[in-house]
Amino acid sequence: MYICPVCKDKLNRIENSWRCPKGHSFDIARKGHVNLLTTAKHNPKTAGDNADMVKARTEFLDKGYYRPLAEKLREAAEDELNGIAKPVIIDSGCGEGFYSSELAKIKNSRIFGIDISKHAVAHCMTRVHLAGLKNCEFAVASSFDLPFANNSADAVISVFAPVCDEEYARVLKPDGVLIVVSPSPRHLFELKAAVYDKPYKNKPNDYKLTKFYNGKDKRKEIVFEYKKLISSPEDIQSLFMMTPYCFKTSEEGMARLRALESIEVTCGFMIQVYSKC
Repeated sequence: MYICPVCKDKLNRIENSWRCPKGHSFDIARKGHVNLLTTAKHNPKTAGDNADMVKARTEFLDKGYYRPLAEKLREAAEDELNGIAKPVIIDSGCGEGFYSSELAKIKNSRIFGIDISKHAVAHCMTRVHLAGLKNCEFAVASSFDLPFANNSADAVISVFAPVCDEEYARVLKPDGVLIVVSPSPRHLFELKAAVYDKPYKNKPNDYKLTKFYNGKDKRKEIVFEYKKLISSPEDIQSLFMMTPYCFKTSEEGMARLRALESIEVTCGFMIQVYSKC
């Protein structure tokens, strides 16, 4: 399944490393993952979320606020993969593995998660070990340079992560599916209303997919929304830091955020399913 990030030849596991016929070798970490992020485009030591960001996101997600989304995503993937005996699923931009571990419940599935953050991927391994999941593998890698062979996956999943048209089409089998999760227009609208003078709805993402059917030809589009009470200032802060809003909010807005003791918000998501052209 893995290919060498340097020469693109097949990687084979030999003892505690992945090696290609040309001699490139990548050590397997103590937790079981491998770093396949090269220095050509990223610094493997500093790419992606740092340890504190991963910890905050993990603590928030483990409280169940987004559990309904994880379950809905698994159900959507199961529907699309129905009839495939042993589906291979790539979770691209998997973060700390919250959604990967739910996808791993799909019968006879093999899950391959990648993220550019070594801290996130290390936590993925901790998560699946604690859950007793044996069908997951994780690597530090980029969504724009996937370390997987051509036509090797039945599904690529992208949850709040970058979408790469060319790479996703390359690794998917001819009848494979791409499932993209993004915010719905009203996602966290109440939180924005508490922070901004003029709150706004989210605009639909345009992924500019040329290798997949889009528009009216996409297989399926699900709008999934529910209300959730964010019950502590700490959780409110963690949620806000998981969004892009935190990078463009004034100090006055941040003061309003810190003053919140609890807030009920709309958790809204778009689940879009695409077929290869």
